[in-house]
Amino acid sequence: MSVAHILSVKGRTIVSAKPGDTVEKIVQLLAEMRIGAVVITNPKGEMAGIVSERDVVRHMANHGAAILAKPVETIMTQKVLTCSVEDSEQELMALMTTHRVRHLPVVKENKLVGMISIGDVVKYRIEAIEREAEDMKAYIASAG
Repeated sequence: MSVAHILSVKGRTIVSAKPGDTVEKIVQLLAEMRIGAVVITNPKGEMAGIVSERDVVRHMANHGAAILAKPVETIMTQKVLTCSVEDSEQELMALMTTHRVRHLPVVKENKLVGMISIGDVVKYRIEAIEREAEDMKAYIASAG
């Protein structure tokens, strides 16, 4: 199953914020949208970074609640790991595991077109396994 298929089912909604937004605003956005990461875009709409729940927690542990008043650009990851619409679920799992990330912005022709989370990958992997099991049951039943 490819990233394109996952996006076609889950949707291509991308939640983003600006580098100057406060970390508190990002925390509220994460909670309100029930998501784990927000893409940070520059004034041209290009991806400037990403901020995850882990980033917020790590910085709060080091700097305390004062970090909430800082601009998100002070805690965002600037070198963003991405995937493409052509990537397979196996490639996603390897990428996420190797780099210990839970969210990957999806890029097509240098344009942000979606976001994939580890939860999305697991959900669609489970569905594929269940389909395979049902197909195998049907095959066995028809052969008997």
